[in-house]
Amino acid sequence: VQLQASGGGLVQVGDSLTLSCTSSGLAFSTYAMGWFRQTPGKEREVLAAMNPKATSTYYPESVKGRFTAAKDSAENTVYLRMNNLKPEDTAVYYCAAANKLHDLVILNAVYWGQGTQVTVSS
Repeated sequence: VQLQASGGGLVQVGDSLTLSCTSSGLAFSTYAMGWFRQTPGKEREVLAAMNPKATSTYYPESVKGRFTAAKDSAENTVYLRMNNLKPEDTAVYYCAAANKLHDLVILNAVYWGQGTQVTVSS
């Protein structure tokens, strides 16, 4: 199983950015999918957690209203749309797959992708 995240880069404050995560070797439609980020010295933080059918999505208060996750089972891809980016959004962003949405919320994923760096410059 591979989860390949992409779309990171250097952006300016207030910009928008969409990250993608494409899976291979995974029964994609049966897994809950999520997005996370981590900065040096800090714990990994969940940003979005979708149930397998993407009918329910959890967002923490820190990103609710600014970040939107989507799951495209036809393309085996999940997306994270990030709006109004701030310097504190600078981090390495990860996608992950789990059996249940709650597992993602407690960072108990089955598969993790490699990260993609997002840097927000002021």
